[in-house]
Amino acid sequence: MTAIIQTEKLTKWYGKHRGIIDVDLSIEEGEVFGFLGPNGAGKTTTIRLLLDHIRPTSGRASVFGIDTRADPVAIHRRIGYLPGEFALYDRLTGAQTLEYFANLRGGVDKAYQAALIERFDLDPSRRFKEYSKGNKQKVGLVIALQHRPDLLLLDEPTAGLDPLVQQTFFRELRELVGEGRTVFLSSHILSEVEKTCDRVAIIRDGYLTKVDTVEGLRDLAHHQVELRFAGPVPTAEFEALPGVSEVVTDDHVLRLRVAGAITPVVQAAARYELLDFVSREPSLEETFLAEYGQDAVEVSSHDR
Repeated sequence: MTAIIQTEKLTKWYGKHRGIIDVDLSIEEGEVFGFLGPNGAGKTTTIRLLLDHIRPTSGRASVFGIDTRADPVAIHRRIGYLPGEFALYDRLTGAQTLEYFANLRGGVDKAYQAALIERFDLDPSRRFKEYSKGNKQKVGLVIALQHRPDLLLLDEPTAGLDPLVQQTFFRELRELVGEGRTVFLSSHILSEVEKTCDRVAIIRDGYLTKVDTVEGLRDLAHHQVELRFAGPVPTAEFEALPGVSEVVTDDHVLRLRVAGAITPVVQAAARYELLDFVSREPSLEETFLAEYGQDAVEVSSHDR
């Protein structure tokens, strides 16, 4: 396999403030690679370094085998980029905005552009300043996709999108990967990465803490479960189940944390008169709290 993105001890400091430190990544062609971490962990800094929007303090990065500092224009020609936050021209309509960026690329397939507009249910006749956050995000996605790039760099791509549009976006990613294209996707939403990515890197406080397949990532996931029974139940029976911890009882309500498969808990609960069963997947930040402690979710004074 060909490494589309390669970094070696990539490091960025903003004066005394930490960006990222000694980040080593290798992302293969045709891969959907998730870059997962809470806000402030270093996700955006990494993407900006790959684009040569900022220069590293030390270490190096290459995209398509090209050093990012040597020929960023050659890299940009083959990339579709969606920043985490972006501002476009308020007075231009969506159609004019898309056309402007298409012309910067030397033109795009108009039929494909129109298909993207339809799939994302975007009204291109409205001015950019009139769009909601979600519709602005749709414009950004079409801009990133419309020239069929070899590599997509997407920073929090589903922010502001409703669930139906999110599903459309995920289908688009699958189509692109089916064509052999590569996706680098940053997110702070654990379930989103699980649904879309082949491999995942977790970054915390500027350091990579884990690079693994999605299956390996699921070892981090856990559920908060609340069971409401008609009468008392033996707490010890649930405490003895695999993956169960933090068991708390309150009247006839049992609350517990479950890591891994939830089936043993369901089977044990079914032996009693169960009135209600609630299972909630925690946010990534809650997962980091449970796994790494309070410092895992500290947000930098800079939103990197």
